[in-house]
Amino acid sequence: MAYRRENFGPLGGILLKTISQAARGLHPAYFALVMATGIVSMACHQQGFDFLAWGLFYLNIGAYGILWVLTVWRAFRFWSFLAADISSHSLAPGYFTIVAGTGVLGSQVLIIGELPGAAFILWVATLVLWLGLTYTIFTVLIVKEEKPSLAEGLNGGWLVAVVAAQSASVLGSTVAQYAGSAQDTLLLLTFVIWLFGGMLYIWIISLIFYRYLFFQFLPEDMTPPYWINMGAVAISTLAGATLMAESNGLNFFDGIRPFLTGLTFFFWATATWWIPMLVILFVWRHACKKFPLAYNPQYWGAVFPLGMYTACTYTLAESAQLASLLIIPRIFIFIALAAWAVVFTGLIRHMLRNREGAGESK
Repeated sequence: MAYRRENFGPLGGILLKTISQAARGLHPAYFALVMATGIVSMACHQQGFDFLAWGLFYLNIGAYGILWVLTVWRAFRFWSFLAADISSHSLAPGYFTIVAGTGVLGSQVLIIGELPGAAFILWVATLVLWLGLTYTIFTVLIVKEEKPSLAEGLNGGWLVAVVAAQSASVLGSTVAQYAGSAQDTLLLLTFVIWLFGGMLYIWIISLIFYRYLFFQFLPEDMTPPYWINMGAVAISTLAGATLMAESNGLNFFDGIRPFLTGLTFFFWATATWWIPMLVILFVWRHACKKFPLAYNPQYWGAVFPLGMYTACTYTLAESAQLASLLIIPRIFIFIALAAWAVVFTGLIRHMLRNREGAGESK
């Protein structure tokens, strides 16, 4: 079916053109905006900043809806672009942000909106999207005949696959309390997903660290998704801490609680180690190498880890009853909010420049 702008009237034509332009150039990882906004919102809720939490919640619902409209439009009108992204080693992992964004929004709906029914629907959607994209993307990239080198094809964005799995685990664990007699089964499922996500992190981070140390590393290689090095293990911490909190009194989990607690702290310690390293590399890139700092949708993948570290540390402190850890999220919430505000300002300025450019081209 052919879509002509004149068939929709002047305003409809402008809207259609705007949607088409945005959909055509939509970055596969743009749902990281939903991930970042959602986790910062929940971190605000944890710290008692409910006004900010609710504002970001409503904003996130709108962003999630808009991004789905653009994604579906792109699938119908620009399928060749979408298919090319899925077969690209550097871009395909970005589609896992759809899974993670859905899972994070589901957690917002449950924790902030207090709507367990809607949260359960979003968890099912997260699970279906995770299974579908996991086996689609990995299969396409495995059977692809022409492949890039490790240095060209591997970046921190690959770890969004871990974030996707752990977002399904986190949301599944939190909705389990409303599952009645199926609670044990649901928690067991989320436990298995959590373990898989942890193993996937070990596989991918090993390759990334190898690339860091034994391949030439240029400023342009230090793309924003490398912050997911920390974000992926931070959400693994959140998933483990959530399981710790939701599984009290269940026979199976009581038997493995030392393992569950120990592995969760292992993830948290790893996330903590990454923070100074990533800050050093960020300074090296922009201060030492003078790499320009400009808006890129991938920067939402740098905001997300800061919000996630805030939320996971708070949840771990509550689950393990370690009040001494609570000082960390009280500080990090302001860092996460500042990072979100900077990137959001960059997004608005980017949109205004594009609008001005489109007006001049008429």
